[in-house]
Amino acid sequence: MDKLRFGTAGIPLSTPLRGTVGGIEYLRKLNLENMELEFVRQVNISETLAPEVKAAAIKNDITLSCHGQYFVNLNSAEIEKIEASKQRIYKAAKIAALCGAYSMTFHAAYYQGQEPEKVYNMVKDGVKEVVKKLKDEGHKIWVRPETTGKATQWGDMKEIIRLSQEVEQVLPCIDFSHLHARTAGKNNTYAEFLAMLTEVEKILGRTALDNMHIHLSGIEYSAKGERKHLNLAESDLNYQDLLKVWKEFKIK
Repeated sequence: MDKLRFGTAGIPLSTPLRGTVGGIEYLRKLNLENMELEFVRQVNISETLAPEVKAAAIKNDITLSCHGQYFVNLNSAEIEKIEASKQRIYKAAKIAALCGAYSMTFHAAYYQGQEPEKVYNMVKDGVKEVVKKLKDEGHKIWVRPETTGKATQWGDMKEIIRLSQEVEQVLPCIDFSHLHARTAGKNNTYAEFLAMLTEVEKILGRTALDNMHIHLSGIEYSAKGERKHLNLAESDLNYQDLLKVWKEFKIK
């Protein structure tokens, strides 16, 4: 990345001509520079359409990222669901790569009352298999487990940073809103934001700060974590101090 690029999760709501290509073209008119392809329900771009999406992104200088399907649990008690989860991650990453996206993210697993180390190893095995398949087929795209908004979901900062250390082609997707909700209101001060990015730089190096995939929104939460996303102005998220920390670290 050449700089920090801001954009929307999905096609902007105000897009006159609905569709991925129309959304990309309209983003440029809004002076935004990134769009996250939302494959959260299904992968809704075909291999045939992908080159058209890629061409529109290049023409309009819009970088693309991707959010994979919600229906993923690499720690399911049912083997067939684990296999289906791996296939969903793979398909989203493959189509995103064909669209020219540099990064795809997903929610990896649930603890289901099990020891975190056991769940970590299940996630690691699944992600390694997906990454190997993508690499074997020549699909160059970062695969990024996302920090999650509930303590029942696998994916705190330490787990995702560790996975990024241990598996090639993996880096974090940091959802600062989720980390705020996961801790029922913590992770919301300048010092805490500073500590997060310091940890990323210390363990993963400057490369990770120069190649970030971030989610940010307002968020409603309870003692159990995330409830729903909100507009920033309707939430207690201290995004002003977060932006100061981003600027201080010169992230891209």
